[in-house]
Amino acid sequence: MSTMTTIARPYAKAAFDFAVEKGELDLWVQMLTFCSEVSKNEDVAQLLDGAIASDKLSEIFISICGEQLNEFGQNLIHVMAENGRLKILPSVLEQFIFLKHELEKEIDAEVTSAIELTEQQKADISAKLEARLERKVKLNCSVDEALLAGVIIRAGDLVIDNSARGRLSRLSETLQS
Repeated sequence: MSTMTTIARPYAKAAFDFAVEKGELDLWVQMLTFCSEVSKNEDVAQLLDGAIASDKLSEIFISICGEQLNEFGQNLIHVMAENGRLKILPSVLEQFIFLKHELEKEIDAEVTSAIELTEQQKADISAKLEARLERKVKLNCSVDEALLAGVIIRAGDLVIDNSARGRLSRLSETLQS
């Protein structure tokens, strides 16, 4: 687990608990997504290096975000600025979304295939993953012609490599044993 994740977790948890209490999960995802993108901006990233006092930095950051932040989102920015943590906003967003998916019993699955999957194939993969993971699955499909054949599925910590290359690699390992 990275240091960024460890540092981001308390901020994400606090924002998440507050959002659940207020029934504003989607609003908080929007606010954190916007703030995360602002923090990645090259000019803003230079400001986040600590050359500016935290109160001034939070004012600048909030003015850039404008009406994208409500008063509670602004409070989060003030607290994070005081602690010199605005750089970790992308990690806070990532943790927040993870907590949201846990609450909603959802998981994103990245499916990489050698060719475009049909709707039936997507439905089959989704159904099997939902049964295995006991969660609602949202598929994000992409094509990688380098796979030659098969699919690679990543859902959380689970990785299923059913590509031709993966099969050949496992066969090679078995034959060498």
